[in-house]
Amino acid sequence: MSKMIFVNLPVADLPAAKAFYEAIGATNEPRFTDETAACMVFSDTIFVMLLTHEKFAQFTPKTIVDAHHSSEVLIAISADSREGVDEITDKALSAGGREPRDRQDYGFMYSRSFEDLDGHIWEPMWMDVEAAMAEAPQPSEPVQA
Repeated sequence: MSKMIFVNLPVADLPAAKAFYEAIGATNEPRFTDETAACMVFSDTIFVMLLTHEKFAQFTPKTIVDAHHSSEVLIAISADSREGVDEITDKALSAGGREPRDRQDYGFMYSRSFEDLDGHIWEPMWMDVEAAMAEAPQPSEPVQA
């Protein structure tokens, strides 16, 4: 069985956050959604749990940061192509998101960045793995004693 990831994010306005994630391509899983949480599905292995602040606080004794002012995490998600990176980022911007930095283009790797309505940063990226491996520094030979 493939490993699954569940990203839990605190949100100020659950219906607005749910609509944002639907706009960028996630599907709501109603079996795990109520007035305090929404399960948003990106794939068979990637789920985003949107939690009201009150619900999120049940899982941690730590203060919930305001992601508009403090970085808590950068969530990178792969895309199948450069166009896929642009597509999800453009959808996020159209749905009220913000692009906090310029696109990064290294030839073999391309990424953009967007903030959701609560300031959580997502970084869609595409990489040509073969080209990336060719660009990567090769490990040096082990030193003989």
